[in-house]
Amino acid sequence: MLADKAAIAKVIPHTGSMCLLDGVLECDALHIRCISGSHRDLSNPLRSGDHLLALCGIEYAAQAMAVHGAWDAQFDSKPRAGYLAAVRDVTCHTERLDDLNDDLIIDAERIMGTQHASSTSSASMRARQRS
Repeated sequence: MLADKAAIAKVIPHTGSMCLLDGVLECDALHIRCISGSHRDLSNPLRSGDHLLALCGIEYAAQAMAVHGAWDAQFDSKPRAGYLAAVRDVTCHTERLDDLNDDLIIDAERIMGTQHASSTSSASMRARQRS
């Protein structure tokens, strides 16, 4: 693993249980792949009652994008605040995340922009069987 939860928590605005990602599996200038098991955590702050809706996956993707921005900045400090301005073409193939037994794999790709300028990213998420 290239970065663990502690390293991620140092470079994104969220702390504690709101830091949803467990690690970075792969990363280069255009792409990042993260892993998470927090969707199974009963204390996940995004849960609504007894379930975690699939649309909460947008926050997982946003955090992966933030980590990717920090990676470009070489993890030396939290990057300046970023905002998720729009979400388009979201397709959920399940209603809930909490009933998935496998870890989530979150992929994000920079389509345009740099660490110093606005960027546009694309993200996807899937469940991976645990080994």
